[in-house]
Amino acid sequence: MGENTKALADFDGEVKCETPNNRLDKFRGTLTYKENKYSLDNEKIILRGCTLRNTEWCYGLVIFAGQDTKLMQNSGLSTLKRTNIDRLMNILVLWIFGLLAFMCTVLAIGNGIWESHKGYYFQVYLPWDQNITNSSFSGFLAFWSYVIILNTVVPISLYVSIEFIRLGSSFYIDWDSKMYYPKKDIPAVAHTTTLTEELGQIQYIFSDKTGTLTQNIMLFSKCTINGKLYGYVYDLARRRIDVTANTEKVDFSFNSMADPKFVFYDHSLVEAVKIGDPKVHEFFRLLSLCHTVMPEEKLKGNLVYQAQSPDEGALVTAARNFGFIFRSRTPETITVDELGESKVYKLLCILDFDNVRKRMSVIVRCPDKKLYLYCKGADTIVFERLNSSSQQLKDITTEHLDEFAGDGLRTLALAYKKLDETYFKDWQNRHHEASTALENRDEQLSILYEEIENDLTLLGATAVEDKLQDGVPQTIETLVKANIKIWVLTGDKQETAVNIGYACNMLQDEMRKVFIIENNDSSAVGAELRNARTTMKGIEDDLTTIQKPVKPNFLPEETADADYGLVINGDTLAHALEEDMELEFLKTACLCKTVICCRVTPLQKAQVVELVKKYKRAITLAIGDGANDVSMIKAAHIGVGISGEEGTQAVLSSDFSFAQFRYLQRLLLVHGRWSYLRMSKFLRYFFYKNFAFTLVHFWYGFFCGFSAQTVYDQWFITLYNLVYTSLPVLGLSLFDQDLNDRWSMAYPRLYEPGQLNLYFSKLEFVKCVIHGVYSSLVLFFIPYGALAEAVRDDGKTISDYQSFALIAQTCLLVSVTLQVALDTVYWTAINHFFIWGSLAVYFAITFTMYSNGMYLMFPTSFPFIGTARNALNQPHVWLTIFLTAVMCVLPVIIVRYIFTELKPDFSNKLQYQIRQTKLLPPKPTTSYTRRTSTRRSAYAFSHQRGFGALITSGKNMRMKSVNLAPSKVGISSQPDK
Repeated sequence: MGENTKALADFDGEVKCETPNNRLDKFRGTLTYKENKYSLDNEKIILRGCTLRNTEWCYGLVIFAGQDTKLMQNSGLSTLKRTNIDRLMNILVLWIFGLLAFMCTVLAIGNGIWESHKGYYFQVYLPWDQNITNSSFSGFLAFWSYVIILNTVVPISLYVSIEFIRLGSSFYIDWDSKMYYPKKDIPAVAHTTTLTEELGQIQYIFSDKTGTLTQNIMLFSKCTINGKLYGYVYDLARRRIDVTANTEKVDFSFNSMADPKFVFYDHSLVEAVKIGDPKVHEFFRLLSLCHTVMPEEKLKGNLVYQAQSPDEGALVTAARNFGFIFRSRTPETITVDELGESKVYKLLCILDFDNVRKRMSVIVRCPDKKLYLYCKGADTIVFERLNSSSQQLKDITTEHLDEFAGDGLRTLALAYKKLDETYFKDWQNRHHEASTALENRDEQLSILYEEIENDLTLLGATAVEDKLQDGVPQTIETLVKANIKIWVLTGDKQETAVNIGYACNMLQDEMRKVFIIENNDSSAVGAELRNARTTMKGIEDDLTTIQKPVKPNFLPEETADADYGLVINGDTLAHALEEDMELEFLKTACLCKTVICCRVTPLQKAQVVELVKKYKRAITLAIGDGANDVSMIKAAHIGVGISGEEGTQAVLSSDFSFAQFRYLQRLLLVHGRWSYLRMSKFLRYFFYKNFAFTLVHFWYGFFCGFSAQTVYDQWFITLYNLVYTSLPVLGLSLFDQDLNDRWSMAYPRLYEPGQLNLYFSKLEFVKCVIHGVYSSLVLFFIPYGALAEAVRDDGKTISDYQSFALIAQTCLLVSVTLQVALDTVYWTAINHFFIWGSLAVYFAITFTMYSNGMYLMFPTSFPFIGTARNALNQPHVWLTIFLTAVMCVLPVIIVRYIFTELKPDFSNKLQYQIRQTKLLPPKPTTSYTRRTSTRRSAYAFSHQRGFGALITSGKNMRMKSVNLAPSKVGISSQPDK
């Protein structure tokens, strides 16, 4: 086997074997790799201890049984996700077993002592079994007897009830019509029923960008031309109004080549085009000429633009709809239909875009033989190159750009220049020499570009909207108010990710600083992270605490002195995630309000999530829409998939899915918060009622010679959890809510208790135990004291065992029922039916089982004949029941009142305010006011180097001219003749 098995790459994690014919073979055996043997078992090869760095997909080759088999990396082991409550429950159950063993040991010792000192005198009435030889053996048997009696303290049925509650919570998500997306008929779906309460404890959200936050659609939204603003809508009084679904759209029917998907609302711009405003015409002429877009017209009239970026496509499409239709290009010409008239411009030079220039220009010869340079780029760059005559227009345009930036739009300044023929010929010769130079070519070209791109005349500016998904800014703002940290992990380039960060208001101008970490050297990355952390904390940090934390598996929360942002790219992140650097990166990132990781691989997304999980006691959520988000979704505590345009891989790998990012706030703030609140109440009440029920047996042991005698009737013990107390607690855990969904969405601070784990923890469990112990003492000793010397109305005694058992169990059931009623905040008809109906069922069953008829039919099974009617017809018995129930719930009422008055939480304050002022929940709003921003020219920061050289060379057009017949390409094929 080892001789026929060979590996040719480094692997880490699970490697799936896929044969060349796409068929998975089943096999078993061993794989020898680096002198180590690994198991091959049924379609999987598990490799451990191997290395994989900075690689998104890594392919190797295994020759197995003479057949080539491809190895696919980064699939990752699928892990079983469990909630914090599940893990805590395992610990608590161990504690309960320890408590059970302790109680049984105490009672067993008591049995041995009692039998050795007192049992001898009672052997006439309670003779020892012939197998019992001494008191020690009697204590040993009593130990196991009490294990059987007190086993109800162990929450066996709890796990079944929890799964039932989670199932109900998952159905609420599936049925929520407010998370249904009607445009695509996609409802919210809970793919798991085990994680619902953890939705109410999220502290970190890791989100993809494209397809998750954005639709990756650019729309030409507004513009300013020669100092006049276009794109806003006004009423008859010239007051600016918001665009709604009823707002009249511009009719482009006059243009047969208009893109039907293009939408614009300002009719004045079309009128300016139609009346022949020269500046407006020059504006759209520039947009139709200054670009690197390639047109494609496979069918007559069906014009499609292939753009380097969505920005350029949006600008050229806008020019097309307003009558300046870019039809075709060759390496030397550009053909444009201007308001129905076809014009051919001779393309003389493309001054290409790069991240240093932040602009691009074209030099063209117009049909009238005049030379023009058209330029578009970042406003800060273009404004530096304007002539003095444009100063007044520059000031007006700057005001408009500030307004665009405040709306979160991506802006671009446009300018042009008329060239002198003689000067241009000289410049063209020097440009040719520079472009063919063997040394310092880029520097020489840059100097020439700077020379000719000056003394420009400003035309105006464009504003393009990077189309976010509906409600993304509102959702992010709401989640941030809920103290949830949102990290964006995207494969897009840094500039685009930063722009989206500003558009979503994750990054804000109000932040003191946004740190950009972009070194490719480990030591330099470490230095940048240390400097950033020092700046944020305002003091020098002790680096030893970072490399060797006090608690190796936990980093405590720290706060910065202001709001900061952190941006890091994939190459730098590879160094930051190294073993000796990861803690430093995490501490720095956690001090920031916003973290954006760009150009990251799917594996790096998962590594960032795992890093936070490893060192932070925080619940994480990952959300994405594509296959590259699957590893991140699987790594997080909770994975959410969005049914977007990139397939269903993310949805199939997720725990919850829906169609829009905006539904995330409802999933967390409503369903998550309610689920956590209900589960916590359920667990607290369940432990309380079980301890109160079981510990009565413990106290009774001291009064019955530790004989393992039960306090209650056997039928009551059987039906207690199954019938009498099951429905009330289920009603509490399925329907209860402190505030309705609209209040929960309007006040995100209500989410914080779940993050801090305030409603159920080890401390809360201890409180439940104390409450249960106190209640068991009350439930035993008050009926015991009340019946010790009591007699019936007819003078007969009532202090017999059966009467005491009946009264004790009645007091217990009334007390726990009042307790669940006290815990219920949101009363429904179902809650009333379950709670009071359970009490009615108890009395109905009790009177039936303790009747003469049941005894006559089953004398051995129902020995409590007549006990109910003889005991419960006495007034002092009901007084005992009343006093016991009051004593059980009174401390709870007092403690809650004191804490509500002296130390109320936000929920208490809000509920009090609602009761006092009778406030109505605020209506959900869809409008959103963006914060003002000074950031502009997003276009110029989001491009890579342009395709100008490729276009002028004609290499990208030769194949098209060969493959496309002239009849299919129309005008675009003419220059190739």
